Amino acid sequence: MTIFERSVPSPVGPLRVAASDAGLHAIQFPGNSHPVKQRTPWQPGEHPLLRQTQAQLDAYFAGRLQVFDLPLAPHGTAFQCQVWQALAQIPFGQTWSYLQLARRVGRPAATRAVGAANGRNPLPIVLPCHRVIGASGALTGFGGGLPTKAFLLTLEGALPRQAGAGALFAQDAAAWS
Repeated sequence: MTIFERSVPSPVGPLRVAASDAGLHAIQFPGNSHPVKQRTPWQPGEHPLLRQTQAQLDAYFAGRLQVFDLPLAPHGTAFQCQVWQALAQIPFGQTWSYLQLARRVGRPAATRAVGAANGRNPLPIVLPCHRVIGASGALTGFGGGLPTKAFLLTLEGALPRQAGAGALFAQDAAAWS
């Protein structure tokens, strides 16, 4: 299986996107605190799913898309995959606590394990791990950084919009160099 990757510009900085015929494998922020482990080396190139992913990400950032419709192929443990599937159930513009997410996967006493699986989500934005917050309502850890999490939640209307809010980072693909 060949996995192709490319950089996709976004208001939160260039996103590294990887896909194959099996589906979308990864979306990574610059400086991601939990980069996806590559089981198969990725190679720069084009794939129809990379173009489809970019089109849907562009529509999301423009406020025209609330639910992604892409074939997904994340790699993880059975528990991680269960948590990642539950993330897709968090409605656009809403947030869940880690406890709510743990209850959704039938493991209410496993909030730390759920948090760890959430943090290893290889498909942020598409599987909206940014919609998971602390029980107090505080924005907690996020692989793309808390400013990015706040930006995404503001974009979705889950946080109030700040005056003059715009792109977080320059759209510089050189960030991956």
